[in-house]
Amino acid sequence: MLANIQVALSTLVVIALAFSVYYSFRYRRAADHRLRGLYSSRMNIAMGTMLVILAISQLFFLHDSVMRRIFGTVCLLLGVFNLFAGIRNHIHFSKRS
Repeated sequence: MLANIQVALSTLVVIALAFSVYYSFRYRRAADHRLRGLYSSRMNIAMGTMLVILAISQLFFLHDSVMRRIFGTVCLLLGVFNLFAGIRNHIHFSKRS
């Protein structure tokens, strides 16, 4: 059961990484500032999701160690910040005409 959860979390991390890379390329190629903002915010949301999932797998599903807890906590904080910033920016750039 635990192995299935870890495989599912690993798959979700890879999917979030793929979305992050995809929106990174779209951001760099877009000429319109509104589209650049939207792609950047979507990239932040995907990266935040990836970091939160990685933190969950580090904090709850592997053997305990101090370094693993520190790494998981840092990933969780960075992930929540990226999610918050991405959602806030997506709302901002979605409202712009």
